[in-house]
Amino acid sequence: MYAVISTSGKQYQVAVDDVLEVDLDASKNVGDSVDFDKVLMVADGDNVKVGAPYVEGGKVVAEVIKSIGGEKVSITKFRRRKHHQKVTGHRQWYTQVKITGINA
Repeated sequence: MYAVISTSGKQYQVAVDDVLEVDLDASKNVGDSVDFDKVLMVADGDNVKVGAPYVEGGKVVAEVIKSIGGEKVSITKFRRRKHHQKVTGHRQWYTQVKITGINA
């Protein structure tokens, strides 16, 4: 059994016991439960439910494992022959969750 959920403008295919990294939710602590209500599709063998846009009564339950930082991305802006160079960076933070249940 698996489901397709939408969170933070991204879509994920999840199954029970999957570990998933979603955008940081600072209001959640380790061990808290998270409900994903935007379920786009639920499949259980040959039984497939597709929402329009969301599945009625569909919910995916997950547990917060930890908050982690992603890879650092280095951004360089360079103008040739202008004596201009600027280097900045960005590190995206994620909340790591483990899927505990899928309800259709």
